[in-house]
Amino acid sequence: MSGERVLIVEDDPSAGAGLTLSLTEHGYDVVLVTTGREALTAAEGRPPEIVLLDLGLPDLDGVHVCRVLREKLPFVPIVMVTARDADIDVVVGLDAGANDYVVKPFTTAVLLARLRAHLRRPPATDADSEVMTVGELHIDTASHRAFLAGDEIELRPKEYALLHLLVTEVGRVVTRDRLLNDLWDLRWESSTKTLDMHVHALRRKLGDRPNGSAWISTVRSIGYRFESP
Repeated sequence: MSGERVLIVEDDPSAGAGLTLSLTEHGYDVVLVTTGREALTAAEGRPPEIVLLDLGLPDLDGVHVCRVLREKLPFVPIVMVTARDADIDVVVGLDAGANDYVVKPFTTAVLLARLRAHLRRPPATDADSEVMTVGELHIDTASHRAFLAGDEIELRPKEYALLHLLVTEVGRVVTRDRLLNDLWDLRWESSTKTLDMHVHALRRKLGDRPNGSAWISTVRSIGYRFESP
C-alpha cells in the first residue's frame, strides 16, 4: 500500500469513478474533482503527490489548468489523461508543464506503472539533479529556491545555504565546525551565535514535519542533523 495522494481531474462520472476505484484498491489516497476550478482549489490545500488531468473539462481549458497547476505545484508530476491523441495535442500538453501524456483507452496496469515511475524521486544527495527532495521539501539548486508542500519558503541567502548544506547530508550530523567554516569562514573558537540564529530562523520557516517533529535536530555539543522523511 502506497498512500500517495493523487488528485484526479476528470469530468466524466464513469471514468472518474473507475479511476478512483482502481487507485484506491492499490492504496492511493484519491481526491476526485470534476472541474478546472475545483482542481485549482484542491491544489491550494494539502498538495497531492501527483495529478491526473483530463483536458476536456466543462469550465476551463485543460491546458490552462495544467499551466496554473504547474505554477502552484512546481515539483508535482502532472499526467495528462485524455482521448486527444494528435501529435500537436501531446506537444501542447507537455509544453504546458505536463510530465506525461496518457491516451485513452488505457489499461489500469499501464497507468499504475506510469504513476510508480513518476513517484520515484531521486535521493537528496544526487549531485546530478537540480532538485533535492526530502519528503514534502524540495530545493531547486539551479534557482536557489526552496518549496515546502508546494509553497515557496522565503529564505535569505545564508538561510538557503544552510538548508542546502544540511539537506545534502540528510540523516547525518553536520558539525558546527563544518557549518561555520563552509558558510561563514569562521573558526570553531569564534562565536556561534550567528549559526544558532540562522538555525532558529530556518526552523521557524520550515515549521514541524507532518509527524510533529522538527526538520532540524540538535546533536548536543556536535552540530545539527536534517532528519530523513
